[in-house]
Amino acid sequence: MSDAPEPPNPPRTPPSPDEITRKLEDFIKHSLGGQVLFTQVSADARDRKETREPEATVSAPEEEDSGEEVFEFRYKPVEIKAHLDRFVIRQDQAKKVLATAVCDHYNHARMLREERKAGRVLEISKQNVIIVGPTGVGKTYLVKHIADLIGVPFVKADATKFSETGYVGGDVDDLVRDLVAKANGDVTLAEHGIIYLDEIDKLASGGGERMGRDVSGRGVQTALLKLMEETEVPLYAPNDIRSQMQMMFDSRKGRTGREVINTRNILFIVSGAFSGLEKIIRKRSNKAQIGFGTGAADGGSGSGNVLAETVTQDFIDFGFEAEFIGRLPVRVVCDPLDAGDLLEIMKSSEGSLIRQYEREFGAYGVKATFEEEAMRRVAELAAGEKTGARGLVTIWEKLLRDLKFEMPSLGLPELSVDGALVADPEAALVALRRQAETLRRDDRAMVVTEFGRRFAEEHQLALGFTSDAVAALIARSEREGIEVASLCARLFKDYPFGLRLVKAAGDGGPFVLDEAAVSEPDRYLSDLVVRRCGRTTQTNSEDGKEADHGA
Repeated sequence: MSDAPEPPNPPRTPPSPDEITRKLEDFIKHSLGGQVLFTQVSADARDRKETREPEATVSAPEEEDSGEEVFEFRYKPVEIKAHLDRFVIRQDQAKKVLATAVCDHYNHARMLREERKAGRVLEISKQNVIIVGPTGVGKTYLVKHIADLIGVPFVKADATKFSETGYVGGDVDDLVRDLVAKANGDVTLAEHGIIYLDEIDKLASGGGERMGRDVSGRGVQTALLKLMEETEVPLYAPNDIRSQMQMMFDSRKGRTGREVINTRNILFIVSGAFSGLEKIIRKRSNKAQIGFGTGAADGGSGSGNVLAETVTQDFIDFGFEAEFIGRLPVRVVCDPLDAGDLLEIMKSSEGSLIRQYEREFGAYGVKATFEEEAMRRVAELAAGEKTGARGLVTIWEKLLRDLKFEMPSLGLPELSVDGALVADPEAALVALRRQAETLRRDDRAMVVTEFGRRFAEEHQLALGFTSDAVAALIARSEREGIEVASLCARLFKDYPFGLRLVKAAGDGGPFVLDEAAVSEPDRYLSDLVVRRCGRTTQTNSEDGKEADHGA
């Protein structure tokens, strides 16, 4: 045996914070269930914070200075409304009120910051907002796109998930902590965020008719009161294992002290459908008109939206605390959508469901086109669902269910969604199957399909042919005495370069060639490039003029 001493064990490299984070997340996930994520503040952000706050405590002057550096609001109400017009159809009055309230809120935050820096005290009431309107009219969409435009963290939650402290359920303070996560750990930016609470009408206590403690209603209203004015929320929840783990990590990184988030500059927006509020309004209107003889039958609401006549007492009668409603001084009422509005949503909105379906079919090399007649009929059917824009999803998914399943496998390059398809989607699918079978029986048609597949692989450009184009290629190959594959290679040899230009202009395809491309391929490609690239150049020019005008 050798007497040589055994080599000492190499020193172990201490695990990095990222490795410790991953191991703890995996441990908690397998031990306790659920998904737990620890938010880590970037080194740069931490260095900036430590430079501003060497003792890791929040002081008013440093907080105001950092807020000015991190977030500066420069928008005007008209600019915010113009942005919302791109995504939300109608609701003009709601857009104006919301845009004005948002501008007032952030301008007030700037004024408060400036006055406190000057050593003066300025009292300004917060412009928290309540939005009333039926489901599917764009309430969430309005708030989300405002937050996206002005660049602040945005947290959305349903009011039904929260409960009074001490009961099973979420804690309203978690809404504020979620803003910090959305701001990537930047507390100062989070203090200028937007909290959107939907389904707020579910917190109504029923006008005091419930017995015992109100777990999901009145208690949550009371808990929200302090948040909607000005309070300080601990960054780490004292009774939450995830928060305590995060605090432990931050302590290891040198961050000490108890940090808080101030809610003074956080904008709170709540919304709900408020089913039954109309009855309260009509009842109040009827009482006011007793003895006057006219107008009592319809409650004085006329033909307009009766919710527009809501007053504070109506919300109190609905079941809200007077103090809670008093913290929501800005009232926004959204109008219900009719079939014409739903059609306009599909045609004009940048977030149109039609664009989504075009992309979904395009992922399989199928170019889907939606004719206006089809959209009009779907809008009429969706209006009958009484769920606003959500009714469009219900109707379209029912109509396109089988087509979305089979079209990727049929090998057809295009799908025309017309009125006939909406009227009888099963018959339309049978016709498409027949068309695909006809192409499969002709070997020359398969050659054309194979050419399109290889073209897509070699050039990353989805290329397809209509049934008329396939028939024209077969006829031309017979007429010229040349194989279909050779004919395709000759006719479309310049298409990779031309279609790349079109793709660079913003049209990623799929490109479906029709009979005109077979008869005059060069002219077809030239017209396509000029039409698409010329429109892009014109749009850029108009944008430049608008920018110059705005400057």
